[in-house]
Amino acid sequence: MFDPKAEAMSVDERAALQRHRLWGMIDRLLAADGPQGRWLREAGIEGGSDVHLDDLPRLPFTTKQQLWDAYPFGMVAVPQDQVAAVHGSSGTKGRPTLVAYTRADLDLWASMCARSLACAGADTGSLVHNAYGYGLFTGGMGIHQGAVKLGATVVPMSGGMTERQVRMIADLKPDILTCTPAYALRLGEAAAEAGADVSSLKAGIFGAEPWSEELRAAIQAVLPVKALDIYGLSEIIGPGVATECLEQDGLHVNEDHFIVEAVDPATGEPVPDGTPGELVFTTPTKQALPLVRYRTGDVASLTRGDCDCGRTLVRMSKVMGRADDMLVVRGVNVYPSEIERVLLGSGLVGPHYQIVVDRRAEAAVRLVVACEAAGEDDPSDRLVRLLKADLGLHADIAVLPAGDVPRVEVGKAVRVVLWNEGAPPLPGLT
Repeated sequence: MFDPKAEAMSVDERAALQRHRLWGMIDRLLAADGPQGRWLREAGIEGGSDVHLDDLPRLPFTTKQQLWDAYPFGMVAVPQDQVAAVHGSSGTKGRPTLVAYTRADLDLWASMCARSLACAGADTGSLVHNAYGYGLFTGGMGIHQGAVKLGATVVPMSGGMTERQVRMIADLKPDILTCTPAYALRLGEAAAEAGADVSSLKAGIFGAEPWSEELRAAIQAVLPVKALDIYGLSEIIGPGVATECLEQDGLHVNEDHFIVEAVDPATGEPVPDGTPGELVFTTPTKQALPLVRYRTGDVASLTRGDCDCGRTLVRMSKVMGRADDMLVVRGVNVYPSEIERVLLGSGLVGPHYQIVVDRRAEAAVRLVVACEAAGEDDPSDRLVRLLKADLGLHADIAVLPAGDVPRVEVGKAVRVVLWNEGAPPLPGLT
């Protein structure tokens, strides 16, 4: 562990620490008299001591729309001269959500990413091959700062240039690989094609997109790593909010700094542990942009109890998907990650696929799953039956020639594409 005192703290000690930090955060927001301070007053909160951990559900949510409405710096809670850096979301659904950081925030973020790397077994003797993108997106910079904080050696490769990435892994012999899961799969295949020796790798920390246990198995089949999930989002701090350890039994949430809840996406009411819900975070120690009950849109479940690794932090499941990414096809609600689970779990197709939502006809949405066969036989009919039996979902299967489903070279995998009119988004679709 990078910080055993915090990561293995008793439940009662952690609750007392969270309460103390929550009081301080609320007092700061009220004193700043920004939007969140005014919303707290409207909810009847006049001071931090008015709020206990059990009272969180009566506090107002903060949403991405509110951050957009305050764009770019309307919700920053410190003077401009205290802002040391700005990062933001990738902006895949519109403008990026900008997030300000003080120097203390940057130090906190580095510590959280150092914890993540330690979860993967990294230490001061490790060499971290960092293939997350650098820039406004938080992935590359977060892991880079975490490796420096840990005392490891970091190779700042960023994304793309796959042939060069493979060469650097073979030459420098890193033990830790960090990138998106889709790109990890691409690197493994490229290394095999090049005959490169990547046996130095021991663990990989893969995040920035939802991925299934079946994709984990596919990655571990092409790379000699334990494939670990990492979770984070710019609004909360970036990567390092939660990470799997080598037990691969849920992601440890750093709840001494990020108080997590799971709520019903429709009602906002808390759901029991073990039940999938929308993740909601409160960030009591952040300075520039502390958030009260931020609705992430990410759906996962929470589990309490000690892990065999010794950490006592609450664990979250892999993200099933985003509340607003759920597909509704002929009355059936399904997340893309559930389709991935069935596809890759079947053993009938390769790990590259794309889901095409065909909306050309007004009467009904049609789903086409484009994939590549794992063998010589056409798996279409069997996959249709498996999706129907497992998910109650009817989908057409388009088996494409090897290489026709796009590979990820930079950034996140595009798993779902819309077909509203015109030519098909992939060759061979009708």
